[in-house]
Order: sequence, then C-alpha cells, then structure tokens
Amino acid sequence: MTPSQQGSLHLGLDATGTKAELTAAEGYRSDLVQMAARFRTGRQPAPLIVTVELDDFLSSIGVISQWPDHQGVTWDDDLQKLVTSSLRDAETVRKQLSAPDPGSLELAADDVPTLLGSEWQGPLTEFQRRDIAKLLSLGHGANFSVPGAGKTRVALAVYAAARERGDVRRLLVVSPKSAYESWVYETGICFQRPLRSHILDAGRDPWAEVLIVNYERLNRELAFLASWLKAEPSMLLLDEAHRMKLGSRGTYGAACMALGPQADRRLILTGTPAPNGAKDLENLLGFVWPGHGQRTVVQAVAGGDLSHASAVLRPLFTRTTKQELGLPPVTARVVRVPLAPLHSEIYGALVGNFSARASAVAEDFNALGKSALRLLMAATNPALLLEGASKYEPVEYRLPPLEVPQDHSLYDHLKNLSDYELSPKYAEASAIVAANAAQGRKTLVWTTFVRSLTSLAKLLENFNPAVVHGGTPDREEELRRFREDPDCMVLVSNPATLGEGISLHQVCHDAVYVDRDFMAGRYLQSLDRIHRLGLAGDEETRVTVLAADQTIDEVVEARLHDKLDFMARVLDDPSVQQLADLQEAPPAVGGLDAADIHAVLQHIRRI
Repeated sequence: MTPSQQGSLHLGLDATGTKAELTAAEGYRSDLVQMAARFRTGRQPAPLIVTVELDDFLSSIGVISQWPDHQGVTWDDDLQKLVTSSLRDAETVRKQLSAPDPGSLELAADDVPTLLGSEWQGPLTEFQRRDIAKLLSLGHGANFSVPGAGKTRVALAVYAAARERGDVRRLLVVSPKSAYESWVYETGICFQRPLRSHILDAGRDPWAEVLIVNYERLNRELAFLASWLKAEPSMLLLDEAHRMKLGSRGTYGAACMALGPQADRRLILTGTPAPNGAKDLENLLGFVWPGHGQRTVVQAVAGGDLSHASAVLRPLFTRTTKQELGLPPVTARVVRVPLAPLHSEIYGALVGNFSARASAVAEDFNALGKSALRLLMAATNPALLLEGASKYEPVEYRLPPLEVPQDHSLYDHLKNLSDYELSPKYAEASAIVAANAAQGRKTLVWTTFVRSLTSLAKLLENFNPAVVHGGTPDREEELRRFREDPDCMVLVSNPATLGEGISLHQVCHDAVYVDRDFMAGRYLQSLDRIHRLGLAGDEETRVTVLAADQTIDEVVEARLHDKLDFMARVLDDPSVQQLADLQEAPPAVGGLDAADIHAVLQHIRRI
C-alpha cells in the first residue's frame, strides 16, 4: 500500500531491519526534507523516502510529532511494536537511574525460585539468584559477570521465568562455536524435560525451542532467523556479546542490530563489555535498549568521572566479580628484556623506515595498523618479518612478508639473525617453562603470531609441548595431552584461537605472554583460562608478561593499562584494575583503535 493511499507519512523498517524508513506522499516532499534534517542520521535515498538509523529514530521519536498532518501518519506493526517497547524500556531505565535506591525496584533474590516454573530444576547460587532478579526487573538486560559465574544458567533461568509468564516461547542463542556444548548441556539439565535445542549448523529444525547459531553464520541466515523470531514471542540472547562491539559498523554487530527489533526480549552476556572503552559499551547497551542505551553511556562518561559513570550505569547491568566468587588473586608481573645488539639494530632500522613514511600515511588507518603489527613481530622475533603471516592467522593479523631489497643491509640482518642470536623473549620464556617444569608446574605460553607459536614449540620440544592454533588438526587431542599427560609440561597457543571457551585451571596455574596485542578483551579472556571458578583457595595463579625494552611493547602495555583501567572503574571491579597494574619484575636477561594508532605514531616519531 502506498503512502498516498494510507496517508501523508508511512513509518516502517527498511529491508535490513536496522533503519526506520519514512515514506511521504507526493504533496509532502518539502516536509519530508525538513524532517530528515532533524535526525542526526537522516538520509534521503529517494525523493519521497528518508531512512534513519534505528537508535537515532528511537531516541528522537518526538520529531514525528512535528509532522504537519498528524492524522495522516501510519505505522508498520513491527516498528510500532519496537517504539512502544522502547518507550516502556526507557521508563524502566529512567526509574532505575533516578531511584534513590535502585535495588528497591528489583525483585528479591529469594522470590526467583517461585518465578521459574515447575519444570525448572537447575540449582542456583546466591549470586545467580541476585543476577536473575535484577535482569527480570529490567525486562531486557546485560550480564557482565566473569567466567565461572554461571551466566549461561542465569540466562536460561531468565528465559524460564519469561516463558512461565507467557512473554516468550522460544530462545535464539548467538554464541561462539566453542560455547555450543555448554548451551546444549545446560538446556538438558536445568529442566525436568530438556528443552529441544538445535544447532543451526546441522540444518533447520522447525520444532526447536532453543536455536543456537554462531556469529559467523548470522549474515547468511539473517532472513530465516528474523522470521523465526517473529513467528512466536521470542527471546534473543548474545553470548560473548563483545563480538558485536562495533555495532552497526561491523558485520556481526549489524546482523545483531537487525535481529534485535524482532525479539520480545533481549539479553547479552560478556565478561569483557568495554575492551576498548566507552564506544564498545555504547553499542552493547544500544542493542539491549535501542534509542536509550547508547545515549545513557555517552551521558554517563561525558564528564570523565568514571566513578560517577559507574554509579550511573550500574543499575543497567549485573556483574558477579571474581572477588565475590572467592577466587584467590592473580600474581601478575612484567619482565623487561633488553634486545641483543643485532635484534636492536633491526628494530631501529624498521622504526626508521616507518618513521619516514608516518606523516604521509597518518590518515591511512590500515597502513598504520600493518606497521604496528610488524613492529610487534620485530620486538618478538624479526625473522617473522621475512616469513610473513601463516595462512592460519586470524584475518586481522594476515600480513605479507616485509619487502626489503636484497641489497639492503636490513635484508642481510634479517636473513642471518637466527645464526647469531636467539630472541631474548624466547630465551626468557624457555627459562620460565624449565623452572616451572622442575617444580612440576605446567605452563601456558601465549604468543600472537602462528609462526612465533610454532617456533616456540620447536624450542620447547624437551617439554613435550601441546600446540593449538587455527590450523591444529585435532585441537581436542592437544588439550587432552596437556591436561592428562604428565610429560606434557607446556601448552603454546594464541589468544585469538584459545582465548574463549576452555578451562585449564584444574592443571595449570602459570601463564607467560611472549607478546600481547592491543586487544584488551582477548587479554582478559585468555587470562580466564587458568583463573576461574573451581580454583583452590590457596592456589597461586602466576602471570608473566614479557616486554622488550624501548619497543612497541611499552606502547601496548600503556594502552592496555588505560583500557583495563577504564573497564575496572566503570564496572567497579578491583580484580580488573589489578591486571592493569602489572608488578615490575627485576630486570631480566592486534585489534587497534584510534588511540592505539596515535600511541604507535608517537613511538615511531620518538625513536
């Protein structure tokens, strides 16, 4: 039906589901142009059509009241439902943020068992009941609890209560593949009659009550998933939701934002909600509360007082910390290693090469990102520069070999480096592994690049290393060896591959970071592999970060400190702050944002 048949202005969702589409009748063209200007993201793809990003539309919904023909405004059901829900959520958020005691607006934790229905049988801890009560009070919600706090079970309990109330009848879970097993297991044991769960990878099951899909598949299945959510009252849950932190600017985020309006209830789970600062938090809460979540974060952090921001935002999410779980603290230290003469000469030559071009490419984010990654390689093992990236590297780390003319002295230095010097980081990591093995302690060694990982595995062959990266044929067998083989004293991996979804705290209490990239979220996730619920109260978890003196490692350290400090203060979580403040050990023998790039440029220009 055309706008002229319906009235003067018709409001609906565009084909992507991520924008509001305003279509005017012919006689209202100039009025439509004026309305488009009142929206920050208003665009006019056709003379009588304006599109507006959903978040902008919902936060500025009052603009519609300025249309000259009030009686002629008509709505699509989907958009009208979203606006009504958004206004209701806004009122809930307003009450939470303005109440003298926000906790007084929440359900009592002791009331939770009676809300879950007779089918629920999963035991719940005190912290889980508290988190469930808060999430049920909010309608939509965010659970930022640390790994081991039982976020999966909390989410299923929220679904059970919503189902018992008649609000929803089915659940769509978006998660990493590594979490599939956990979701299938929990949906089987938490209910007297296991929920019918189905993983979309295996095809479509029209009778599934719980449908599980990974982030990589979202875009291909968007139309099907949208219709699945709309067919019955549904709940949409994002597990490890930091994967869509780019919001509509990223592939995963755009797909999630498109699906969000189709769900009657939205819930996100992640222990690392703001790995790169406030923008990540804006996008996550913007998914939960379209039109209000982003604006609330912006206003909370605008003044720079993060204690105030924490107090403002705290009513909007729940978080169980490691301190609340009773985990012993981590002993985290940084060991600074000097570069050997030839290694230092190569690094200096490389910085000089990049420095000469830095001003010319200052606006080329991609080129600077590649330069930063090459500096990370050079600080660890310059031989990686000539080899380039392995085909098993994550996409963001895939670099071709550095092109150095063969008649250039840098080429000879790089080619002959292994004949003269062992990477000081490799030497230090080997010494730590050997010392731990002598005490019967297994060690988890992290390094960013796959070729660095395989080089370390060869160097550590006396310790029967397990190796896991993107190209490992049998990852489960390698993990089994590390857990069960008494002769396998070291596991070498990279956070991009093994940063999520596994537990090693039963057998390993030592981690060594040969290098780190700029991704604070991956760093925290990787730390959680050996520091999570189930540790004995007297067990010491030791983390050692290796940093090459006067290299980009110092830039990474400073940037990660800033990111972790922001997250700790916004989440009011001292355990994250502790990881930001590494202890300085006595002297010893990825994912970049704009601020990271600025810091790298300063480093290049200073040397």
